[in-house]
Amino acid sequence: MSAPRLELKAVSKRFGDLEVLADINISVRPGEFVSILGPSGAGKSTILQLLTGALSRDGGAMACDGVPLDGNSHRFAFMPQRDALMPWRRVIDNTALGLEVQGMSRSAARAVVQPLFAEFGLAGFERNYPAQLSGGMRQRAALLRTVVQESSMLLLDEPFGALDALTRARMQRWLSGMWTRHGWTVLLITHDVREAVLLSDRIYVLSPRPARILRHYEIPLPHPRTPANSHALAEVEADILQTLLNLEE
Repeated sequence: MSAPRLELKAVSKRFGDLEVLADINISVRPGEFVSILGPSGAGKSTILQLLTGALSRDGGAMACDGVPLDGNSHRFAFMPQRDALMPWRRVIDNTALGLEVQGMSRSAARAVVQPLFAEFGLAGFERNYPAQLSGGMRQRAALLRTVVQESSMLLLDEPFGALDALTRARMQRWLSGMWTRHGWTVLLITHDVREAVLLSDRIYVLSPRPARILRHYEIPLPHPRTPANSHALAEVEADILQTLLNLEE
């Protein structure tokens, strides 16, 4: 078994008197797709903020490829809940933005992202503005901007939460295929149990605040998931849903 790409040990975080994370232990191996589920307010997004350096932890340890994570980390490519595309920049310049921030010239950054537009279903829309794209296309553009930075790992914070049900289902299948093809290492924050089960190798379920790891699920089914897996996936989904419902009793 490979060493963890990401490892969190006994991580804690509080805001004044409010304890949000109490004892978080998570690992993600290279090429693995791992999701974090939990009730609203449990601190799921706080974990990503700790990883990106937007917040500092109060206790515990975090490491990426064995190197301690302290302060602002550039080891991760982060995709927030909203696509955060800049309305005044054309799509090609939005997708190249992360590379420009890293110091690459705009022309060089465009040359890097241009060949990927067809694979991301955006060919022909390079010169469009974000307002001219559908919701699904905007999310694909945001993901292209994220992965082109070639960081060690992708951090996805409910990337499809704002989409309608049909578009969300299509995007989940698309992401599953892209992840299978490219072998990305992904940590996904989501409130959608079905999404987590469809996409993930493993799922961590958080307790209510202060959050701890309540359950850990392994889903030993091949990717991409197909209708042939539907019964096994439905059983895992039902188990997780019951676990979350029990938290409210």
